[in-house]
Amino acid sequence: MEKTEIIPIVLFLCITFGITYIVRLLVTARLRIKMLQVCGSKELVEAVVQGDARRDQMSALRWGILTLTEAIAFGIIQAKGWDDINPGVVAMLLGAFGLGSLLFFMLARRFN
Repeated sequence: MEKTEIIPIVLFLCITFGITYIVRLLVTARLRIKMLQVCGSKELVEAVVQGDARRDQMSALRWGILTLTEAIAFGIIQAKGWDDINPGVVAMLLGAFGLGSLLFFMLARRFN
C-alpha cells in the first residue's frame, strides 16, 4: 500500500471518530438537561456525573496500560530485529494486549 492510499483512509477514520465523539457529547448533555428538568434532584444528577467521571478515569487507565504494554512489545520486536510479520510477532503483540488487560483488571479491582 502506498502512502497516497493511506491518507484518505486515515482522514476518513479521523472524521468518523470526530463526528461520533461530538454526537456522544451532545447526547450526554441533552440527557443531563432532561434529567434536571424531570427529576430536579440534585443528588441524582451529582451521582450520575460522578459515575461518568469514574468511568472516564477507568477508561483512561485502561488505554494507558494497553498502550504501554503494546509499546513495550514493539520495543522488544525492534530489539530482536524482527522485520517480517510472522506468528512470533503477532503472538508478542497479542500477548502484550492480554497482559495489559489483565493488569487493568487487577488495578481496577484494587481501586474499587
